[in-house]
Amino acid sequence: MKAQATSLNILLVEDQQSIACNISDYMEAKGHRFDFASQGKQGLTLALEHHFDLIILDLNLPKMDGLEVCQQIRKQANRHIPILMLTARDSIDDKVSGFTAGADDYLTKPFSLQELEVRCLALSRRHLLQTSDILTIGPLTIDRQRKQVSRDDKILDLHAMGVRIITILAEAYPQVVSRSMLTQKLWGDEPTESDAMRSHLYQLRNILDKPFDYPILKTVHGVGVTLEVKNEK
Repeated sequence: MKAQATSLNILLVEDQQSIACNISDYMEAKGHRFDFASQGKQGLTLALEHHFDLIILDLNLPKMDGLEVCQQIRKQANRHIPILMLTARDSIDDKVSGFTAGADDYLTKPFSLQELEVRCLALSRRHLLQTSDILTIGPLTIDRQRKQVSRDDKILDLHAMGVRIITILAEAYPQVVSRSMLTQKLWGDEPTESDAMRSHLYQLRNILDKPFDYPILKTVHGVGVTLEVKNEK
């Protein structure tokens, strides 16, 4: 696992050639491999047609901006590809927009190339852990193969939909998953009635949170749903 994490196959989607060259020169000297796109649509096509360990995605792109590229990758890709978003915008609203679109991390320009590599390696390591059969976040353990969820070593009596919801949130952790994204992942292009999501989240909260000391399932009003844990190991 360490060997894979130290040499990454990266897609860089950046329209400013000088920035793209600086990033690639530094990262390739560290042993990482790069593919490039200077436009959003081109970046989306490469992301969907090739296997990358990580995508570095600029927010301001011609043809299709970074938020739209990120959203489309999350909707169309058949696996979760870690996405690090680059932007000159540093407001809280801009960061929330990036995470809501599906970004895993966010780096504001100007940035240090050393920090960029550290962020990339951290994202890659986290992704490798999350794609194993057993996913652990604080007191929460999800066995994806057995479709089983436990908290504080107690197996939770969840229905299949509850297991799917908690797995989606855990795979996206710590980012917030928008209700529209959650709906898309659960029902695809055949959305169910509007109260169904509320009902499933209510049932999940009763089993996941009520018997325990503090709630893990958190609603971020106007944004979506996320997991919030204490004393992570």
